[in-house]
Amino acid sequence: MRMTEQDREQLSAWLAGGLPDGWFTAPPSVTTDREEVLVVGQLPDVELGDDATDAARHTAREARISRWREETRERRMEVADDVERRFGRKVAWGVEIGGLRRVFTNLAVPVMTRLRQDDRLVLDTLVDAGVARSRSEALAWCVRLVGRNEADWITQLRGAMEAVAKVRDEGPGA
Repeated sequence: MRMTEQDREQLSAWLAGGLPDGWFTAPPSVTTDREEVLVVGQLPDVELGDDATDAARHTAREARISRWREETRERRMEVADDVERRFGRKVAWGVEIGGLRRVFTNLAVPVMTRLRQDDRLVLDTLVDAGVARSRSEALAWCVRLVGRNEADWITQLRGAMEAVAKVRDEGPGA
């Protein structure tokens, strides 16, 4: 079921009030689809000396993410249970720190599709070439590729769909 703008606003407000203070340096980004809510927060960057290498910074950031994930696990599960009860979606969590983004506990949802032979041949070529282990993995690879290479267009398309949904929600009988 599609989440309305009002539902998304309520979800963001609930998270703003329900997440413990100090978890993130700014309000988290909240993304929803039909099955899942993704909450991604910004962690404070690590403080290393000016002479620290990029590899050392990366390692320190990975360690901070790991520590945050372990220290917040129990409370995140409680928040996720509350969100699922109130909004009918599972919750995935992620963090960003110094340009590094990690998402965890997110769903991999099966999606059924029907493809004609030309499309199946594309997937089979990717499998035969070792790019993917299966047609399913090849299709996921294709979707990620389009998402990366057409990100601006996808963003514009989402914006247009949100505008249509807003007008529909404000229409007669709303």
